[in-house]
Amino acid sequence: QVGGFAWENCGDKTDPVVLQSLSVAPDPISIPGSLRVSAAVSSGKTMASPLKAVLVVEKALGDLWIQLPCIDQLGSCTYNDVCTILDNLIPPGTTCPEPLLTYGIPCHCPFKAGSYSLPASDFVLPDVELPAWMTNGNYRVRVAASSGGQELGCVKLAFSLQSQ
Repeated sequence: QVGGFAWENCGDKTDPVVLQSLSVAPDPISIPGSLRVSAAVSSGKTMASPLKAVLVVEKALGDLWIQLPCIDQLGSCTYNDVCTILDNLIPPGTTCPEPLLTYGIPCHCPFKAGSYSLPASDFVLPDVELPAWMTNGNYRVRVAASSGGQELGCVKLAFSLQSQ
């Protein structure tokens, strides 16, 4: 499927973290603009520090998929400790931002085992200065999360971006 939003789990059947549903609108995603997201995730295991995330980001150039490098923490990056990044973005002890707060979704490690669900919620995508290689086009992203060398979950996303 070229263009159009799609997702799938790419982890082992034994991975404790599974994305159960995800929907995103509009399609293509518009920057700046409003993004409506709904999602459900289940975790059979508490996710604690150090929580590692490995991203592989590809962009379509004609019929080819080109892997984008990691530049300024954007692109195909490895984040060795997501917990610390979250603590820097949202100081521990402060309340989680909406709509996470309303739906009881945590924004800090450890993330307890259980099911988390986000009903359709709107997020504002600001007019950020994205590098030229991150603008209009079709993208594929693979995110794998692990802790202590053990894979927790893996998700593949496909989406289109349209910047104004």
